[in-house]
Amino acid sequence: MTLMTRRSALKLGLSGAAMMAMAGPASALVQITVTGGNFTPLPIAIPNFASADPNFGAEVAQIVRNNLVGSGLFRLVDPAGYPSQVGDPNATPDFNAWRATGADAVVMADANNAGGQIQSSLRLWDTTAAQQVTGKAYGAPADSWRRIAHIASDAIYSGLTGESGYFDTRIVYVAESGPKGNRVKQLAIMDQDGANSRILTDGRLATITPRISPDGTRVAYMTFNGPNASGIFVLNLATGQTQSIGQYGQMSFAPRFSPDGQRLAFSVTQGAATNLYMLPLTGGQPTALTSGSAIDTSPSFSPDGQRICFESDRGGRPQIYVMSAAGGGAERISYGDGAYSTPVWSPKGDLIAFTRQSAGQFSIGTMRPDGSGERILATSFHAEGPTWAPNGRVLMFFRDPGGNDGPRLYSIDVWGRNEQRVPTQGFASDPAWSPLLS
Repeated sequence: MTLMTRRSALKLGLSGAAMMAMAGPASALVQITVTGGNFTPLPIAIPNFASADPNFGAEVAQIVRNNLVGSGLFRLVDPAGYPSQVGDPNATPDFNAWRATGADAVVMADANNAGGQIQSSLRLWDTTAAQQVTGKAYGAPADSWRRIAHIASDAIYSGLTGESGYFDTRIVYVAESGPKGNRVKQLAIMDQDGANSRILTDGRLATITPRISPDGTRVAYMTFNGPNASGIFVLNLATGQTQSIGQYGQMSFAPRFSPDGQRLAFSVTQGAATNLYMLPLTGGQPTALTSGSAIDTSPSFSPDGQRICFESDRGGRPQIYVMSAAGGGAERISYGDGAYSTPVWSPKGDLIAFTRQSAGQFSIGTMRPDGSGERILATSFHAEGPTWAPNGRVLMFFRDPGGNDGPRLYSIDVWGRNEQRVPTQGFASDPAWSPLLS
């Protein structure tokens, strides 16, 4: 897909004065079509949200602006030239005035505290067609008020791209602190834009490779306590309680949930070999998925749960393989220069992200599940650990420049554009992106 803007010839089934309802992608009058060529971000106007507290309305609107501009698909029209600084979702805009600003789309929304709940309504308008693109009414608890802005951002993104958004999500990551040779590694969680960060584990044992369950309620991770001691745990994000999955062989690590959230795939080291195992979270013993003398690790399920991609050195150096989720024969899919690791299947099922090491450089890239269409998105001294946004169109990873500095999180889209550093409170690695919050 290339990135460009277009106007669809399709008509909306609802007039601008119709009852508020989410319009489907096919009815969008202004729509961003995403392909591989050059593009001009769509100009959009986002006045402050109408609110009994004007400062609150302005703050919510600014988060929406930051989200959409940060996606790389939108250009914010300068608010100084708006015919109105505050939007009114209950009134039809003056389309001539808004067209004069250069905006192809304008957002009209409000947000107010109603008994401990923030209630909001939003309309997205096509200024040229003078019709509504989409509308939404929604709410969130007052102590999670920033979600109002993220839900609004997702509604706008979806209305103008035809794909689901990724703003009302969280990132679990490894927060690193202390001197380089003795870093404390704790699990942490934050909003996708870096806000509301909090620590989840006490740091007595190093925690690495967090992975979020498909419903966003649990995190599987590994604790490390020396070269021959590790264990896998599952943390309940609502209660803070942890469940030990067990320690198998000399080390058990690299856990990943199945798409139904009922099983974990992970690696077990016994002697010189490392193989993949599957364990039902309802109890029982793990079942071997691979066997042999190679190092098989980093399993990741296809969205339908039928296949697993993983990393293996069975061919001499680490490469990416795909096999049935029940185990059995595996097919190698990576054939470029260098070593391939950390494969992760896209939520859309169309791509597998990976880390590639070649000629002293690390790269984040994608390929199709059959190994074709390899594309390198970012390259540096050390870049690793890709994770997918739930819409399968943005990746997050970490980069460690070495020296006295530490790792930081970055995001980039699947076309290798719009790389951005993700703000964190200190050093950060091993990001894991949640699904959209319910």
